[in-house]
Amino acid sequence: METIEPLLAAHPFFKGMTPQHLAAVAACGRPVQFKAGDFLCRGVEEALDFYVILSGSVSVEIFSARRGPVTTTTLEEGEELGWLWLDKPFHWHLDARARQVTRVVALEVKALMQKCEDDHDLGYDVMKRYAHHLAVQFRVTKLQLVDMYGT
Repeated sequence: METIEPLLAAHPFFKGMTPQHLAAVAACGRPVQFKAGDFLCRGVEEALDFYVILSGSVSVEIFSARRGPVTTTTLEEGEELGWLWLDKPFHWHLDARARQVTRVVALEVKALMQKCEDDHDLGYDVMKRYAHHLAVQFRVTKLQLVDMYGT
């Protein structure tokens, strides 16, 4: 059986996290493998897991009535999927599909939220990392819009 802690410790999002906090997060996780074409999540499902991508790639899609699924971004090794768990009602607003065999650590959202609630230092550490992630995503989205609309 694969141990979760070293997998998380090697992931960019968790690099530098204290061993105590890493152990708490790892206790919420399990290794999962998706085959090409498998969905990690679907648009209206409850967001039960937060995915830490170890290998492979995932297409993040939205559905258009005229065009069908439209890929908005592709996530690769070292990225995360599933930040919607931080805000109620904890439902996905997108589809995510493995483009190839993809290995992840699936972190159970309710357990992770409870750990963050029980240990505010852990919660603060996770929120700082999330804030950094949001700042990076904002810059990426801004560049995509400039590229798309030429402004």
